[in-house]
Amino acid sequence: MTATMTLYPTATDFAPADLDGTDWSQVGPLYQSLLDRTLKCKGCLEGLLLDRSELDAAVCEAYSTLYIEMTRHTDDKEIKAAFLRFVEEMEPKIKDISFKLDRRIVQCPFVDDLDQERYGVMLRNMDADVKLFREENIELEVEETKLGQQYAEMCGEMTVQFQGEEKTLPQMSPYMQENDRTVREEAFQLVASRRLQDSEKMDEIFDRMIAIRNTKADNADLEDYRDWAFCSKHRFDYTPSTCESFHRAIRENAVPIMHASNARRSKSLGVDVLRPWDLDVDPLGRQPLRPFSGQQELVDGASRIFHRMEPSLGELFDTMREGDSLDLESRKGKAPGGYQSDRERQRRPFIFMNAAGVMRDVDTMIHEAGHAFHAMLSRNEPLVSYRHPPIEFAEVASMSMELIAHPFLDEFLNEDEADRARRKHLEGVVDTLCWVATIDAFQHWLYTHPHHTQDQRDIYWLELHALYGPDVSWEGLEQERTKLWHRQLHLFEVPFYYIEYGIAQLGALQMWMIYREDPARAIELYHAAMSLGGSRPLPELFEAAGLVFDFGPVTVARLLAEVETELAKLPE
Repeated sequence: MTATMTLYPTATDFAPADLDGTDWSQVGPLYQSLLDRTLKCKGCLEGLLLDRSELDAAVCEAYSTLYIEMTRHTDDKEIKAAFLRFVEEMEPKIKDISFKLDRRIVQCPFVDDLDQERYGVMLRNMDADVKLFREENIELEVEETKLGQQYAEMCGEMTVQFQGEEKTLPQMSPYMQENDRTVREEAFQLVASRRLQDSEKMDEIFDRMIAIRNTKADNADLEDYRDWAFCSKHRFDYTPSTCESFHRAIRENAVPIMHASNARRSKSLGVDVLRPWDLDVDPLGRQPLRPFSGQQELVDGASRIFHRMEPSLGELFDTMREGDSLDLESRKGKAPGGYQSDRERQRRPFIFMNAAGVMRDVDTMIHEAGHAFHAMLSRNEPLVSYRHPPIEFAEVASMSMELIAHPFLDEFLNEDEADRARRKHLEGVVDTLCWVATIDAFQHWLYTHPHHTQDQRDIYWLELHALYGPDVSWEGLEQERTKLWHRQLHLFEVPFYYIEYGIAQLGALQMWMIYREDPARAIELYHAAMSLGGSRPLPELFEAAGLVFDFGPVTVARLLAEVETELAKLPE
């Protein structure tokens, strides 16, 4: 069934309903009229903010549509060309006039008359963006986006021949759960070898990205790109030293739990040393979990889970079953990974993923649905900037759903299988925290050592992986381990975006603890907090959800102790 496009009701009719957000001849004059508008009072300024929001929403949706199509069809030249046209022709103009509008707003004589409770977060962000903006960085950011598109295209083209069939790399993931160790090893080696074929090109792309990012920081008169990233991501509520404290807390609390789990796994598998292909298989030799077959079964099962969790969430999820809101199965030519994207004028989310029929796909479906719930619960917010919550809290919306879904996994599995999935997921939470610390610490080093060489980068990566990685042998796979970071698209496409997952995971664990004590209260808090979007500072968003905004050693230790307690209750 195909739904017709409908615009969500707005507080203004400034941008025509049929506006083409990819056409500067239509968009440019509207932006210029905002810039030229006479402002005589606080009310005039508020009107400008609302009109600008509507126009920004139209442009944001145009970009989102192009990005969605590009990731769905990385091998389509026309779609690629349309995306690159926007990046090369529209983005520089949008960034330039957006800066001028931001500057006019924050310097407006009536800005202090605005309700600071209402507009304070937006004005703080605008002020930071104005101070950071440099015209010479616009072209650099265009080039950076194009390099990210090259990375996505390379990943989308990666396939291997396995058991007589061509398979994408996501389609190879089920074979890592096969009980036959030779099958797992063959699958792992094929995928690792395929990735290595493009490692030189990926290093070249990354070198160019590093150079661009360092130059942007230099242009902005900042010490390094880390400072640039913290400012651009509006990280007002924590610092690099806070992140380093998180790294230490994970090393002291999460890594020992992961290594203890590795030791139990080694004993159960009857092997002296674990290999990388031993981490996903069931340690007791049970058949891999295959919770669904095809997109329809995945969607149907997720819908039942959300209806049982809270009928209102189920109803929200079901609205995505109509129209073009879901693209879930892996195929050749499709970019890797998974995401949820907002289409800002329709205020209708879209979920993209690469399902291959494994349990991780169920987790991903529930995770991305959490992002969609966040978007839908905050869509009544008239200011588009407030419909974009800070990532540290956006991920709470999604990660909480994964944990809260535990009692309802029988929609996909029998009870014994569900216990296996719960154990695997909680162990995965610990593993994720270790990986987050690895990637974040790596990025801190990358950008505070701006003139590092490829060899120095690889050596530091190996040092970090030894500190935070699983207790497995990489003998004979030294090069594969050295380039393991290539698989993390955030390093290429969204630099310095990753600590957010760690912060949010700790928030999600708190929400999970609240839910186990009082499900109704947890869902009520979830609704209330997610409805705020990004309209409040980060600590206040956490507080609205009943959570503590802290990711230091005490909080990490307390929450991981709870995970250990729950793991002890679950059978192997």
